[in-house]
Parts: sequence; C-alpha cells; structure tokens
Amino acid sequence: MTGKLLDGKAVANHLKEEIRKEVEQIKEAGGTVPHLVAVLVGDNPASQSYIRNKMRSCDQCGIRSTVIKKSADISEEALLKVIDDLNNDDEVHGFIVQLPLPEHIDEEKITLAIDHRKDVDGFHPVNFGRMALGLDAYLPATPNGILEIIKHYEIPTSGKHCVVVGRSNIVGSPMSILMARRGYPGNCTVTITHSRTQNLKEECLRADIIIAAIGRPNFITADMVKDGAVIIDVGINRVEDPTAKRGYRLKGDVDFEAVKEKASFITPVPGGVGPMTVASLIQNTLKAGKGEIY
Repeated sequence: MTGKLLDGKAVANHLKEEIRKEVEQIKEAGGTVPHLVAVLVGDNPASQSYIRNKMRSCDQCGIRSTVIKKSADISEEALLKVIDDLNNDDEVHGFIVQLPLPEHIDEEKITLAIDHRKDVDGFHPVNFGRMALGLDAYLPATPNGILEIIKHYEIPTSGKHCVVVGRSNIVGSPMSILMARRGYPGNCTVTITHSRTQNLKEECLRADIIIAAIGRPNFITADMVKDGAVIIDVGINRVEDPTAKRGYRLKGDVDFEAVKEKASFITPVPGGVGPMTVASLIQNTLKAGKGEIY
C-alpha cells in the first residue's frame, strides 16, 4: 500500500479561487473589499517569508492587504499602541501580528490586546472559547486548513480514533477539540499526546488518524503507524543539508518515505498543511469583511 497524497497546495488553490470569485462579486455589487493587515516586528527571515506568502495570497484573491513593519527594538508599549490603532480602524477588517516576537515583548499580552472581532489568526481566548463551545468563531488557521483538507478528500472521521501528537495552543489543542466536535469533520474519539506521554508508540498504533504537530523532524516512524491510517503532518522543520540550495531542507514530523507505505492518506512536507494555513487566514479575512461572525 502507498498512501494517497493529500495535496494541500491544490486544495488551497481551489479554496482561494472560491474566495476570489466571492470577492469579485462583492466588488461588482459595490461592497467593501476585505482588508487584512499584517504586523511584522524585526527581520526574522522565516517571518518575512510567511508574510510575503500571505500578501501574495491576498493579491490572488483580490483582498486588500497592508504590511506594517516595525524594528526589533520596538517597545511593548509602542506595539500595543499599533494594535490599539488597528482595533479602532474601521477600514481594517482583520489583522495579524506575526510570531515569534522579540524576547522583550510578551506574546500573550499582545494576543490578548487584539480585538477578537479582528482576530483572523483565531488565537484570542474569545475565539478559542467559542470554538470549544461549537459556536461560530475565527478558527485557528492551521487546524481549519486541516479540516478543509479532510473535507476535500472526503476522509471519514465519524467514530474514528484520532491521535493528536502535540498540545500547542496554535495546533494540537484546538485540533483535538475540532476533531471531537459534533458534525463533519469531527465525531472522533480523540487522544491528545505530547512529549511526556508514556507508551506514545502504542497510542499512535491505535489511531485511525494521526495529526503530528510536535515540531521534531521524522518523529513519527513507520513502526508507530498501523496499516491504513490517515497521516496529517503539521511539522515544518529546517534540517541542515549542504547539498540543498539554501543549505537546509524542510522536513515534517513524520518519516514520510517510510510511513507512506502504510498510510491510506498522507500529507507531504512541503506542500501539505502549509499552503492551507495561508488559505484559511484569507478565508477568515473574507468572513471578517462580510461581518459573518461578529
């Protein structure tokens, strides 16, 4: 058996095309075009790359976008003022503050300062709580992207055992909630595991669906996966490789070459979950522009 590839890039392009058509209809009707603002602090190369991808996707979908760049030595107080201004700017429908932030800035304080009605990253406790209760909310972009992949490929989830490896507030924890919710995708029996879990291999072997989000390259090996399991790999790890053009390669949390021989479906890295994260952010921005949730 060789697992069917879950092509996140293709699904993302499909989703962005749907968004583009809807934005075009808004323009033709004389409506307001959704506006996304990204706040970039410092010159982290990975963060700059992520922002470029997000802005490019906005252009593809016809969504207005703005980048606010601030130096790495900006004070926490000054950054909070930027956020307050965006919260009160009626022309801004949604905005994100690209993480990570410099060490002298409290990321939690920044997240809490964002108006939940403009929190298109889905990180604010109000959105997290509404998600947990099954209410309309801006879902975190990566977990929502995974749901979109599952829906696109019509992967059965009801009654399945889903093991989430990793418990971060950005992926693991919300993913466990979403997969257990009533409806589709959902209705799974969910086990959330992490680096302190005992007998992790045995837990994974019981899984019909494994969502790997632990941030360690090739962590999920073939002997941890039962035949026919669905594998969603969230990891994006830079592994040094002198033969690569950039001096590194991107590796997932799953040993792809070995595990694909046992899986029924599997996401590649890159080209799997990553593109869906950006598409989901644009989807949330469209909802914000239309005022669908708040």
